[in-house]
Amino acid sequence: MSTPKPVSPSAPPFGQPGACTEASCAKDRIFQAARNLFYKHGIRGVSVDAIAAEAGTTKVTLYRVFSSKDDLIVQCLQDHITRFWQIWDEVVSAHEGDARGQLEAVFGALKTHMCAEEAERGCPIVNTAVEIDDENHPAKHLIREHHGRISSSLRELCKQMGAQRPDELGDALTLLLEGSFASRLVFSSPKQVESVCEAAKALLDSPTLGTPRG
Repeated sequence: MSTPKPVSPSAPPFGQPGACTEASCAKDRIFQAARNLFYKHGIRGVSVDAIAAEAGTTKVTLYRVFSSKDDLIVQCLQDHITRFWQIWDEVVSAHEGDARGQLEAVFGALKTHMCAEEAERGCPIVNTAVEIDDENHPAKHLIREHHGRISSSLRELCKQMGAQRPDELGDALTLLLEGSFASRLVFSSPKQVESVCEAAKALLDSPTLGTPRG
C-alpha cells in the first residue's frame, strides 16, 4: 500500500507548491531519485553518488539541501508513510459509519496496490525496517509509530464492528496485512496477495473473533 508509484497517484509531489527555484527543483529531483533508487535497490545498496547522478546533480548540491543520507532516508520514509495514510483515509471515508465496510475496503485497496506491477518490491516502509538495525536511527521511531498506528486502527475498527474479540481480530488482520507486504517481495508474482480480501473476510466472519453473518 505504500510503493513509489502506485501508492497514491493523486498525492502531492514532494516540496511546497509555487515557483520552482534552483534549490527547490534540485531538492525535488534528488528526493525523487532517492525514493525510487531506495525502493529498487535498498537503502544500503544506494550511494550518495548514485543518487546525485540519477538526479542529474552533484554530491555537493545534495548535501546542500539534505544534511545527510540518513536525513534523506527519513524524509523518503515520511513521504511513504504520509501517502499510506492519505490512501487509508480516502478508503475509509467512503464507508463512513460502516466499520466492516471500511475494513473490507482497506484490504481491497491493499490488494489493488500490492498486486500492481510497480509494487514488485513490496512495501518500502517494511523494507526500510528490515535494513535499519540501529535502534537509535531516527527512522526506527517513524516505523514503529506507523505500524503501531495500523494495529490500533484495525483494532478500533473491529471494536466499532462489534467483533467478539476485537483486539485479537485486529491483531490477526494486522498480521495478514503485514504478511501481504512480505509476500509481494518474496514471490515472483502477486498471486498470493490476490486472496487477501477473502482471507480478511474469513477473519471478519470468524465465530470466535469476528461477527459471523447469517
